[in-house]
Amino acid sequence: QVQLVESGGGLVQTGGSLRLSCAASGRIFSSSTMGWFRQAPGKAREFVAAIRWSAGTTYYLDSVKGRFAISRDTAQNTMYLQMNSLKPEDTAVYFCAVDRLFSIQYMDPRQYTYWGQGTQVAVSS
Repeated sequence: QVQLVESGGGLVQTGGSLRLSCAASGRIFSSSTMGWFRQAPGKAREFVAAIRWSAGTTYYLDSVKGRFAISRDTAQNTMYLQMNSLKPEDTAVYFCAVDRLFSIQYMDPRQYTYWGQGTQVAVSS
């Protein structure tokens, strides 16, 4: 069993930055993939970024490449999402999630077993 707690959301102006954290309790297997997803009102949950826990390989949604950076601290069992050059369309609740394995379907939220409660990110124009 893994519990995930996100933090770091807030309200920023266009062009601003935020750093989200996802603290995990319980064992994160070396084979695990951790991901960030977001969900805006009335929209489906959307993949943002993922990282392979052991290798550190990263994957991004095209629209956030060059602006967002995912990272992890394996000693602290914590994952991060540094978000720069934020835009109003980035406004959403951001969730972190864990999949015990890596799948080429890493963008599909159904691949992930454990989820955090979410943290709100709002970007004003």
